[in-house]
Amino acid sequence: MECKFSYQNWGLKMVRIAVSGSTGRMGQTIIEAIKQNEGIELGVVLDKGDDLNAVLDQFDVLIDFTCPEATLRYLQICQYSSKTMVIGTTGFSDDELQVINDTAKNTAIVFAPNMSVGVNLSLKLLDMAARVIGNDADIEIIETHHRYKVDAPSGTALKMGEVVANALGRDLSKCAVYGRVGIEEPRDKETIGFSTIRGGDVVGEHTVSFFMDGERVEITHKASSRLTFANGAVRAGIWLQDKSVGLYSMQDVLDL
Repeated sequence: MECKFSYQNWGLKMVRIAVSGSTGRMGQTIIEAIKQNEGIELGVVLDKGDDLNAVLDQFDVLIDFTCPEATLRYLQICQYSSKTMVIGTTGFSDDELQVINDTAKNTAIVFAPNMSVGVNLSLKLLDMAARVIGNDADIEIIETHHRYKVDAPSGTALKMGEVVANALGRDLSKCAVYGRVGIEEPRDKETIGFSTIRGGDVVGEHTVSFFMDGERVEITHKASSRLTFANGAVRAGIWLQDKSVGLYSMQDVLDL
């Protein structure tokens, strides 16, 4: 389904967007999303080797789906030039995540492992399900992506685990189990399991299962087009236009 936003109808000014990683799969899709929507302008396209400092007068917000190293480099430039940033990059270390948190004191950032409206609605549902049945269930998360995705588990799967763990008062870093090999002890009910599948051209599928005696509840999201993520990222970029500092999520953008 084609999804268009007319931000002029919201009484907002036209926003100029810069897209990094412009020749990549997500970069190309974000450019397509910008062209499909009214009231926004594609100001800059960036690829490896391009100098962001040279085009600071041509955009208001940077949308970045690249790699941690490049993202942090762009972020440093944005914070000193009054530019906002939408970050969809995943695979950050704990230290790199702290850099993002610290930088948000100087500029406005939307940082989310998944910009899809459906995924962020799923996060809301997961919080509800965990609070109602989580303590009585064995919880497992399965994610599937295309063969080229390099980080595992996906940022979305980790975010889902974090939402569930927080709802149950658990620390994901201590209760997460990433795959099982060989003979082990019986499953600890306090753990949250992760399984990763890579193959083909799957855009992204995530299922969180709550296994209870006699029944099972599953919350699943399946993406068939990267345009769902791209439209969400564009929406986040426009939402940032009246924000000066702060670290925000798609939950904030969608008022969830």
